[in-house]
Amino acid sequence: MCDVGTKKNSKGYKESWIGYKLHADVNDCGVPLSTVLTSASLHDSQVAIPMMKMSSAKVEYLYDVMDSAYDAGQIYEVSKSLGHVPIVEKNSRGQDVIPMAPHEALRYNERTAVERFNSRMKEEFGARNVMVRGAQKVKLHLLFGVVALFADQLIKLAT
Repeated sequence: MCDVGTKKNSKGYKESWIGYKLHADVNDCGVPLSTVLTSASLHDSQVAIPMMKMSSAKVEYLYDVMDSAYDAGQIYEVSKSLGHVPIVEKNSRGQDVIPMAPHEALRYNERTAVERFNSRMKEEFGARNVMVRGAQKVKLHLLFGVVALFADQLIKLAT
């Protein structure tokens, strides 16, 4: 399960790492609803449908907000079948893209909650340097961070 993952960063440079990837479904307030640990090489879109179903079983929500990596017909279909509104940035795939409607673009900006979650997991809750081996140990290590971040977000919301 442990292997090499590669992606382009925000500046367009290729980044690679060996190990695993934690996928998270986060609400607007930054509270994690569902997480899945996969090998680093698994494309993000492959986890979207199972995570939508996991989160939908836990809470009721209206929007599935995702970046262009999730621009796939099946993801739209499942989102709509769950009663959600999919707001997914279009992947240009070398073509011209019709921009989002203003109300969708405004809602899409809420996607920063998951980026803040990822950043906090790496910087504050130990996800940047995991010093254990094996999927089960890595998952446990990361879930301790998720639980701590969850509690921290709830405290912030309560005050």
